[in-house]
Amino acid sequence: MYAIDRDPLLLTPGPLTTSLRTKQAMLHDWGSWDSAFNQITRTVCEQLLAIAHGEESHVCVPLQGSGTFSVEAALGTLVPRDGKVLVPNNGAYCARILKILGYLGRTAVNMPIAEDQPASAQAIEAALIADPSITHVAQVHCETGTGILNPLPEIAAAVARQGRRLIVDAMSTFGATEIDARHMPFDAVIAASGKCLEGVPGMGFVIARRSALEQSAGNCHSLAMDLHDQWAYMQKTTQWRFTPPTHVVVALHAGLEQYAEEGGLAARVARYAGNCRTLIEGMAGLGLRPFLAPAVQAPIIVTFHAPADANYRFTDFYEAVRARGFILYPGKLTEVDTFRIGCIGALDEQDMHKVVAAVGATLQAMGVAVNG
Repeated sequence: MYAIDRDPLLLTPGPLTTSLRTKQAMLHDWGSWDSAFNQITRTVCEQLLAIAHGEESHVCVPLQGSGTFSVEAALGTLVPRDGKVLVPNNGAYCARILKILGYLGRTAVNMPIAEDQPASAQAIEAALIADPSITHVAQVHCETGTGILNPLPEIAAAVARQGRRLIVDAMSTFGATEIDARHMPFDAVIAASGKCLEGVPGMGFVIARRSALEQSAGNCHSLAMDLHDQWAYMQKTTQWRFTPPTHVVVALHAGLEQYAEEGGLAARVARYAGNCRTLIEGMAGLGLRPFLAPAVQAPIIVTFHAPADANYRFTDFYEAVRARGFILYPGKLTEVDTFRIGCIGALDEQDMHKVVAAVGATLQAMGVAVNG
């Protein structure tokens, strides 16, 4: 497993714990116009495109900023100003897409879904049939507010059957769940550096269908967010339009090298799945139940019901677990008291055993009842 430093381990959906090698990649300065840095950018984009098997049909457009920047850029660039977007909504990041579309002035159709239920390809297809004016579907692959995995292959097939276009927020799944452009029709898949590729935050990217991107000139509301302009400029000059996040790019380059050395997607999926399984089994031994059913749980982040004990307070719990070397994540649900523990990053099953032990010791010290 990777060598890490002595920082607390991040059990979050990103930023996440990175390897020492990835951290060391950021110890050098790079010129934004320098040919060596531009070659690293090119290599990173080629590697990202290859992960999605999109070399023949798609292009990779990197963008400065968090993943949400790239979500907004993809929606603003690829959805025409008179477009209409269906958003299957089973969580906080689906709701964020609806909010972005409101800012962009794009017509949105909210399809509410219970937070513990996946989106239904059949329901999406029925909505498209009922409303021919819908041009796009914006689908979150893994809704990390709960950890639920939406059935992307089935949804993509349904959208394609109705002749509509699909934009996928794969922020928390890209590189750890199969997304194959050869068999899964989509106009865009959006992800970021600080997630399952185990880089650091600061760069998003869009795997965009070349033909859709070529047709998108003039759509965007913003110069900085214009993916078409970013792509065209990079094709012409090999450079970023504006100052790039140089250290983030080289860290991602290091992360992608380690991704390949580990064994690519199959190995990354297997490690994260092992982390998730070990975590859930260990927490069950403490009497803590996951919010989701196993069939819809992604091996990315797990939401747990908070202990039903008057001595439990999340802020105290969080600080005490942190003091033991682990940073957890608060719950994102509005009606159920929960907390979340991530399974991704430069972590393995031994780390999951340790976090379970830290949680158990913390709850015991707080006087919160746990199963022995």
